Amino acid sequence: MADTDAPMEPPPWEEDDALPERDPDTADIFGDPAPAPAPPPAPAEAPADGAAYQVLARKYRPRTFEDLIGQEAMVRTLTNAFTTGRIAHAFMLTGVRGVGKTTTARLLARALNFESDTVHQPSVDLTHEGRHCRAIVEGRHMDVLELDAASRTKVDEMRELLDGVRYAPTEARYKVYVIDEVHMLSTAAFNALLKTLEEPPPHAKFIFATTEIRKVPVTILSRCQRFDLRRVEPDVLVKHLGGIAEKEGARVDGEGLALIARAAEGSVRDGLSLLDQAIVQADRGQIVGAAVVRDMLGLADRGQTIGLFEEVMKGQTGAAILAFRTLWGFGADPAQVMLDLLEHCHGSSVSKALGPDALHLPKDQASRLAAIGATASAGTLSRLWQMLMKAYEEVRRAPDPSAAVEMALIRICYAADLPGPEEALKALRDGEPIPGGSGGGGGMAPSGGGGTSATGGGMFSSVQPVMAAAAPVAAVQATTALATFDDVLRLIQTKRDITLYMDVQRFVRPISFRAGAIEFEPAPRAPADLTKRLAQRLKEWTGQTWLVATQGGGGAESAYEREKREQREANEAILLDPFVKSVMDAFPGTELLGVKQLAMPQGEAVSVDPEEDGEED
Repeated sequence: MADTDAPMEPPPWEEDDALPERDPDTADIFGDPAPAPAPPPAPAEAPADGAAYQVLARKYRPRTFEDLIGQEAMVRTLTNAFTTGRIAHAFMLTGVRGVGKTTTARLLARALNFESDTVHQPSVDLTHEGRHCRAIVEGRHMDVLELDAASRTKVDEMRELLDGVRYAPTEARYKVYVIDEVHMLSTAAFNALLKTLEEPPPHAKFIFATTEIRKVPVTILSRCQRFDLRRVEPDVLVKHLGGIAEKEGARVDGEGLALIARAAEGSVRDGLSLLDQAIVQADRGQIVGAAVVRDMLGLADRGQTIGLFEEVMKGQTGAAILAFRTLWGFGADPAQVMLDLLEHCHGSSVSKALGPDALHLPKDQASRLAAIGATASAGTLSRLWQMLMKAYEEVRRAPDPSAAVEMALIRICYAADLPGPEEALKALRDGEPIPGGSGGGGGMAPSGGGGTSATGGGMFSSVQPVMAAAAPVAAVQATTALATFDDVLRLIQTKRDITLYMDVQRFVRPISFRAGAIEFEPAPRAPADLTKRLAQRLKEWTGQTWLVATQGGGGAESAYEREKREQREANEAILLDPFVKSVMDAFPGTELLGVKQLAMPQGEAVSVDPEEDGEED
């Protein structure tokens, strides 16, 4: 072989790539040349930092204990515990959704393992980031295990988890177990957790969170330090939402923020989710008004529902029905309208007791409800509340909810101007006609039965104490000196032999009675051993032998029969009273259900005849 070989030519497939594979002017066998691919569309404008959009509930998650709103009591307790070194080994966090249970658990995990160049002990001051804080927040720290009890309910999974408790932490100060929704663990899993929770190793801490505290066994609760996270008050939540909206460069009306806070029902996460939805309801720079928020939430106009409530309180049936049909035309849910009426009734009652400032509503709405509360009595608002509650249940079950609302409005308006028990009694005593019952809608005054019977029955129950008969009740005293058969009954009652007392009262018709001997006629269906039991008990109680015998007839009334007869005669006498007859005539269909004896109030002044008083002088 020569020292210098001639260079080899490259193979054809490695020749210059710049040569075109085909002539662009030559037609393809399938037609004209394919058009050049269109350039890809420009990507949508991304956030300034290049990251995907993060919802407000995650973006503004509290980073320190000071950021927790509405939980000052819990923060104060934890601060004092960490300052004094009295840190529990297990914490139980409970509350409704969105109040900060999981967030507090993560903050606790950071506080337990907080360590910096200057701090080498647990601390609740998280304003500066410690060595382990970022890993704990991002959920990748080896010594902080955040688990969901919904996916680890079995006892084998709990035992597998607890097997690692005895090992010391690898990096941090404590090995922290955060178990969310702990109430979903099975009974066996709870039992497996008991011993470890009773005597955990010094390097292990447990943090539980749940929304159903009643489902957690008391044996678990007794081993934990419990913190109840409260609902956030509407005014506090409105201020919080307003601050976040300002940071986001959004403009939301104050009334709209109040609507969002009320719809959140004390949940910060729900409020932030609704605020996130409300911000995009208007273009950037425009104000999101209350009407837009109300439409977003699907709520009926509160001003219109207050107007409906005002018509109901006036008893204007026609105007109330027209107001409801207007709301129905705008798409309002009938059940939601009834809930609004219930809320207005509650607001009127609260404003009557505490003033309009206690309603947390706009001033015009609060003043309207306060005006209703000022004109209506507490008894009227209480009765209206009961009627609205019943109407709400009817609307939920009715096949036609709108028709059920209209019928409820007719019933409530009809009863709106009916007098209360006190007014009705006063009118009857003065001989005046009972007002009301027209409903304000042009209806006729009640006559006969109809809707008056129900109301009359309710009033009549209040009239019953006035008609009570004055029948003295003798005090029962235990005694062995039995002079009459009634003394025997009182002795049995004093000795608390209820079965014998009922049998003697109902089935014994006395024929003759003397000391040591009772002769009676048994009533139908009398117990066969009644004679024997009565003789034995009397001998036991009195210390002497009693002869108890029965006869086939000639007995007087039993105590039960005598009581029924006297009650019937008393009722007949009461029904003949002129005042009672006027009540029965005013409320047809009513019945006298019973007579009650009213106890005379102590210290009541006794009227003295002036003539007798003068004679004594």
